[in-house]
Amino acid sequence: MIKRYLPTRDSIKSNRWLRWLGPRIHDPQLWHINRNSVARGVAIGAFFGLMVPVAQIPAAAVVALALRGNLWIAAVSTLISNPLTYGPLYLFAYRLGRSLLPAETNSDVPAAQIEQVATPLHWLGDALHSLSVIGAPLLLGMALMAITAAVVGYFGIQVFWRTRVLLKRRRKRHARLALLRTHTSL
Repeated sequence: MIKRYLPTRDSIKSNRWLRWLGPRIHDPQLWHINRNSVARGVAIGAFFGLMVPVAQIPAAAVVALALRGNLWIAAVSTLISNPLTYGPLYLFAYRLGRSLLPAETNSDVPAAQIEQVATPLHWLGDALHSLSVIGAPLLLGMALMAITAAVVGYFGIQVFWRTRVLLKRRRKRHARLALLRTHTSL
């Protein structure tokens, strides 16, 4: 089903933007839809989609090239975070990180500082201080979410794929047995 939306191997070979990658871009594992390459692609895409706030697709593509994950699946999986989900994801990451950090690094920005009328250059110092207070919990939460999403994505695809194959085999076996029963009863 998904294969019809993917570019052909020839169109990839002839693409002028991808020539610099040389023979590495023609590795079959990067393009084939199989259990292991898709699982690697989902894990890579989920990790970079949640961890890196900018250049997610290029970062996922470079790592997919190195780890031989499906390149297109890795790129599409980064879309787990998008303009509609940034706010809830980062809020959850901040709260997760804040709940795990020790109390001395776990302080919120004081309300008096937020309400303070800033002078023209004072706002920059306030912004940097706010980022330093928010930064550690946010980064910890993002890292934990990214690692968890990558692990769950990888093993989730492995289990889903294996279950799908087993169900398909079971249906074929039942169909053969039903056909055999109808032939023996005649």
